[in-house]
Amino acid sequence: MHGQDTKTHPSTLRWIVSLSIVATVLLAINLTAPPEPPGQVLSQAQPPFASTLPFRREDSEYAGSDSCRDCHDDEHKSWHASYHRTMTQLMSPETVRAAFDGQSHKFQGERFTMHQRGDEYWTTIESIDAANASPDNHDPEPLHLRLGMVTGSHHMQVFWLPGMKGNLQIGFPFAWLIDDQRWAPRSSLFIRNPHTTLSKENWNMNCIRCHTTGPQPRPNQAAQRFESRVADLGISCEACHGPAKRHVDRQQRLAKLPEPKRQAALRAEPLAIVQPADLDHVRSSQVCGSCHGMKWFDKNEEWTAHGFRYRPGDDLDKTTPIIRPTQIDKQPWLQPVLEKNPHIFNDFFWPDGHIRVTGREYNGLLESACFQKGQMSCISCHSMHKSDPDDQLARGMRGNQACLQCHDEMADDLTRHTRHAADSPGSNCTNCHMPHTSYGLLKAIRGHTIETPNVATTLATGRPNACNLCHLDKTLEWTAEQLADRTAQAKPTVPDEHRKIAASALWLLKGDAGQRALAAWHMGWQPALAASGSGWQQPLLSELLNDPYSAVRYMAHKALTKQPGFEGFKYDFVADEPARLVKREAALTMWAESLGDTPTNPAAVLLSANGQRLTNQVQQLIQIRDNRPMRLRE
Repeated sequence: MHGQDTKTHPSTLRWIVSLSIVATVLLAINLTAPPEPPGQVLSQAQPPFASTLPFRREDSEYAGSDSCRDCHDDEHKSWHASYHRTMTQLMSPETVRAAFDGQSHKFQGERFTMHQRGDEYWTTIESIDAANASPDNHDPEPLHLRLGMVTGSHHMQVFWLPGMKGNLQIGFPFAWLIDDQRWAPRSSLFIRNPHTTLSKENWNMNCIRCHTTGPQPRPNQAAQRFESRVADLGISCEACHGPAKRHVDRQQRLAKLPEPKRQAALRAEPLAIVQPADLDHVRSSQVCGSCHGMKWFDKNEEWTAHGFRYRPGDDLDKTTPIIRPTQIDKQPWLQPVLEKNPHIFNDFFWPDGHIRVTGREYNGLLESACFQKGQMSCISCHSMHKSDPDDQLARGMRGNQACLQCHDEMADDLTRHTRHAADSPGSNCTNCHMPHTSYGLLKAIRGHTIETPNVATTLATGRPNACNLCHLDKTLEWTAEQLADRTAQAKPTVPDEHRKIAASALWLLKGDAGQRALAAWHMGWQPALAASGSGWQQPLLSELLNDPYSAVRYMAHKALTKQPGFEGFKYDFVADEPARLVKREAALTMWAESLGDTPTNPAAVLLSANGQRLTNQVQQLIQIRDNRPMRLRE
C-alpha cells in the first residue's frame, strides 16, 4: 500500500514522460545542491513513499513550530487555527477536504479516478484511447499513484503527485473547490490564455518559496532529482519571527539557572528572536512582504540550494528586493528582464505599476502615501494572533477604525468627508480608498494601495475606480462630474462612449479578461446591488456565460445567482461551448419572462426605455472586446 505502481506501458507512457521532461529541464537550468544527506522525512509513512515527500531541515537555524508551544501556548493555538498553517500539508483525513470517492475526470487524453485507501489518497490514470479499445471501457494497464501533499484549505485545495525524481512534486490536474464542493480542472481556475498549452506545475521550484517555512528547493543536477527541504510545511512561527534554534536553546539553558541568575541572564542576553511589532513600520512590513510581494530572485544567491538569505528583521531590499514598475529607474537590474520579456509586467500590474493580482498586497502598500509619508504598516490592520483567520484583520479593524486610528479628526463627522449616509457602504473607508481592483482565487480582492477615486487614472490605466464599482449603473461621465463637484479635482475629458454607457457594462463586455472578471464579481457584491439596484444585470452577465476564460464564466455565474429569480440557476463553467450557449439562452429567456423595474437610465445599462435588451449594442461591444491573451499570475 505504501509503494507506487510505476510501470510505464504505452497507455500511460505519455503522462510519465511529461513528468520526467519537466523534472529534467528544471534540474538543468538551476543550481546543483550540495550532496548532503537528505534529512528527516516529514511523514510517518515508511519508504518508499515517504522518500517522495519534502525532507525536514536539520541545521543550526530552525527549531520548528512544535518547539514554540511550551512557552507560547496561546500564540501557538491562534496560529494553528490560521490558514497560514494549513497552506501546505501532508494529505490525511484531517487535512483533505476533497471527495476521493471514485469520481473520474478527463485531462489531455487521460482519465483520472480519485479514490481513498484507508488514510491514503490515490489516483488511477488511464489512457482514454486504451480504455475505448477495451471491452469494459478501462485501460487494461492503468497507472496507480499515491498523492502526498495538499496546498490550501480555505477556498480551494490543489494536490501534488510524486514526480519520480527524488521528492519532485508535480501539480495534479484537478483541484477541489471548497464552497462549491466539486472538482474542476486546475487550469480552469485562473485567468490564463485558454489557447495556450499549459505546462506541468512544479512545487519544488515555485510554491515552496512562500508556502513553506525555511525552504530549500535543492535540485541535484548530477543525480537528476530534487532533494527539497523545509523547516515546516505551511507558513509557521519562524516565517515571521525568524529562525528560532538559538532562541529555544537560550530559553532552555537559562531555565536551568537559579532564579536570580536566570533573571539577570534574561536581561543581559539577546532574545535571539524577532517580534515584528517591535520593528519600525518599514521592517515589520518587509516581514510580510517577503512573501506577499513581487520579489526579485538573484541567482547569484544560490538560493535554490541554501534558501533565501532574508530573515525577519533584515532589510529585504538588500537580498530579495520587490519589483516596482513605478521605481524602474531605481531598479536597473530589471532592464535585462524586460528586454527579454517586455510584457512580463502585464501578468502582475496595471499599466501604472499598481498591483492587480492577489497575494502581492505589499506591493500595494509600498505605493501608498500612508506608508511612504506616514507610519502605516501591515500590522496596522492585520494580526496573526488577534484576528479572524478568514482575513487576519486585527480585532476592531473590520470597520473604519483601521483608518480612524490615524485620521481621528474625521471620526465625529465622517459623512462630511464621505458625502454618504453614515451607515451606508459609501461611508466605509475601504470601499472608497481600497476598492476591489485585484484579482485572485476566483474573486475580486481589495487593492492595498490607499488611493482616492480618479476618473483620469481609470481612463489612462483601465483600473476600475471605487465609484463605478459600487454605482454600477453610472457612467464615467457621471463619476467625473460628482468628483469635480465634491473635490478639487479638475473634470477630465471623458470619451463619448463613457458618457452614455455605464462603466461596469463597458468593462464587462469589452474589457480585458481581468476587467471582465472584476466587473462580474461586483455585479454580485451586495453593497453594489444596494447602490445600483438589481434586475438589469442578468442579460449582461448572461453574455459572460460563454466567455473564453473559464474563470470569468465562473464569476459571472456566481454574480448571476445573486440576482432575483436566479438563486438556483444551474450552470457548469467548464462545460463545452454548446452546453454553455444553451445556458446563456436559458438565462436570457428567464430574464425576459420576468422583467423587473426599469432602471433610472436604462440606456446606460443597454436597455431600451421599456426595459428591453439592446441586443445590437451589446453585440457590437463584444465584437470589439479586448481579446489580447492574458495570464494574471496570482
